[in-house]
Amino acid sequence: MDRILIRGGNRLSGRLPISGAKNAALTLMPCALLTDEPLTLRNLPRLADVDSFGHLLNQLGASTQIEGSRPEDFGRVMTIRAGKLSSTEAPYDIVRKMRASILVLGPLVARAGEATVSLPGGCAIGNRPIDLHLKALEAIGAEIELAAGYVKATAPGGRLPGGNYTFPIVSVGATENVVMAAVLARGTSVIENAAREPEIVDLCNCLVAMGAKIDGIGTETLTIEGRDRLHGATYAVMPDRIEAGSYACAAAITGGSVELVGVGMDNMRATVAGLIEAGVKVEERGGSLFVDAPDRLGPLTLSTAPFPGFATDMQAQFMAMLTMADGASVLTETIFENRYMHVPELARMGADIQVSGRTAIVRGVQRLTGAPVMATDLRASMSLIIAGLVADGETEVGRVYHLDRGYERLEEKLSAVGADIERAGDG
Repeated sequence: MDRILIRGGNRLSGRLPISGAKNAALTLMPCALLTDEPLTLRNLPRLADVDSFGHLLNQLGASTQIEGSRPEDFGRVMTIRAGKLSSTEAPYDIVRKMRASILVLGPLVARAGEATVSLPGGCAIGNRPIDLHLKALEAIGAEIELAAGYVKATAPGGRLPGGNYTFPIVSVGATENVVMAAVLARGTSVIENAAREPEIVDLCNCLVAMGAKIDGIGTETLTIEGRDRLHGATYAVMPDRIEAGSYACAAAITGGSVELVGVGMDNMRATVAGLIEAGVKVEERGGSLFVDAPDRLGPLTLSTAPFPGFATDMQAQFMAMLTMADGASVLTETIFENRYMHVPELARMGADIQVSGRTAIVRGVQRLTGAPVMATDLRASMSLIIAGLVADGETEVGRVYHLDRGYERLEEKLSAVGADIERAGDG
């Protein structure tokens, strides 16, 4: 199994290209199941999760074609054709690899009138039940059965009638699933307390490009007028705001100065606000974000929240950054109850972090020391990379398959801006 080796102490400086967003890509790919015409996605990141989702679509009968792909390119162009579905079952051996697989449930039941999907896997960051997915689909007319680890959804008469649903709490994945299902319903659906994440906006814009009728995009109330059919489209995946924020934290902890190419401030204002409060200068110009860090960061008090609040997917990276800040920072995780698994690994490197329930107090230290550490989930993995960039000596990060799920060519990008980082196999 591969490891990543980092020798800390180098200040990051230069241009970092930001890839297409993983969380958007995995939401846009199942849109191809809603039409018999091709859907072409541009700026698709080269990630293990994208490959896994492509295999899942193949299992359902869709073809996936990579166009003009070269090893030196960042991003890909993929055309997905689901002219005829050969299966409406997403099996355990594929779905267990990533939680996003549940997003085929809505499109399949909307188009084929039935879907059987294994309960999903993914990062072990806490309890993430799919009950809201199922309740929302039931509200627009799906009949749901749970048996032997599978969800079976059917549309009476072969087509969902549509309906109204108010989410009791904001759920990104459930919003995505019910929106994709509703676009092919017979009637109009109204979704209240919908998630407003930029990836939801990206999904809705792609569906509109395919002929869907959706009002209220970007708000908490989505009104979806069902169509008889959707057509194909060509659509570019939005830039990855979490990748951009991660590299901003990496630059900040090293006192560096980087240009994050291809990303703007609109979708990551809470992240930028946190960086600025810590003393980092962030400026948007010419289609890039310019990040310029001081020699020493200031402490923060942050609490994760649904968009437009501070993203839970940025909590681990900020924690790593703040291990070297002056003073004590307070981080509160409100989304997932088990998202501090990186804390013991950071402590192995000399970080001073105390956790009480959902709150972590991070007291800045003068130095971190390289150590063998183990990645526990995708964003936790990145927190260890960030800490390793400034730690004395060598840091060895194991289980890097987590990183490969969400960061395109991480070592290549960081090396280009001055990091001493490499991938090594066992032995």
